[in-house]
Formats: sequence, structure tokens, C-alpha cells
Amino acid sequence: MASEEKGMLSIHTILHPTDFSDCSRYAFRLAGMLASEQGARLVILHVKPTLGPLAAHGKALAELQPEVSEKKLLEILHQFRVSDPKVQVEYRLANGGVQEILRQASEIGADLIVMGTHGRTGFSWLLMGSVAELVLREAKCPVVTVKIPHPVSRAIQSPAAEPAATKAPPISV
Repeated sequence: MASEEKGMLSIHTILHPTDFSDCSRYAFRLAGMLASEQGARLVILHVKPTLGPLAAHGKALAELQPEVSEKKLLEILHQFRVSDPKVQVEYRLANGGVQEILRQASEIGADLIVMGTHGRTGFSWLLMGSVAELVLREAKCPVVTVKIPHPVSRAIQSPAAEPAATKAPPISV
């Protein structure tokens, strides 16, 4: 019986927006595993952010966004690899922000978006916003947000626990 007939979500295309951060790499592992399990196509997208309203504050803020060549960005994107040869992986670059992620999701017919979240709060959230939160609110398909687990306190950590287990995993799946 097909998964649609059981009322389950059928996943053919997964979009993974990445900012190359550790939490994004962590989310990539889940996206890759889901693509492999579902036999889905995986589209890895990097959207180069624009400063938007912050651009009015002049050159100092513009310097916060160093220019990186498209060639270099593609090289970095291609470091995201899925070990399952049956998974079709596509790499995309775009300019913009949340609206561009949503546009790309619509264009590729994404059935699921899997992305990392930094978990910003307070002033940091007010200044930078939350891309993941906005995508979650506006996407037409389900969105899974992934946050790197916080390390367990040494006081409650078992002696057998591996401290490295809470670090961001390698980029390959």
C-alpha cells in the first residue's frame, strides 16, 4: 500500500537550505538520511543573504558580509555528500533571504524542508531574526528544524558518555 493511501506524507524532494554553520551541517545529516530512506531527491541550497534594511546603515555593515565568489561557494556546497549513490543530489546557489528559500522550495516542488536553527533569542534574534522560524511559518510544505543538542552538564554526565558526541558531525552522510 502506498504511503499516500495510509495518510502518510510521500517525500520525493527534500530541500536543505544551508548557511554552512555547524547546526546546518548537523541538519544535513538528517536530510541525507531521510533522502536515503525515502528514495528522495535532495536539493542543497545556499542563499547568500542580502543586508536588506541594514544596508541603510552604511559601509560598516556591508563589511559584515564578505564577498565570496560563486565558484568558492559551489566548492563548499559540493562538500555536502550523501553516501547512498541512489540519492540524487542537486546543488543550488541564490541571492536573497527567506523569500528566496520559499521560492526555491516551490520551484523544485519540495515535499519537505530540513534546516538547522541557531536557536537565537533576545537581542540576537531581534537583530538577526530567525530564518528558520520565518521559513517554518511561511512554507507550503512541512519543515523540520534541527538544533545541535546542548552538551550535557559534567555534573550529570555519566562517566561512559563521550563529550565528542555533542559536537557537529562530519559533513558526509
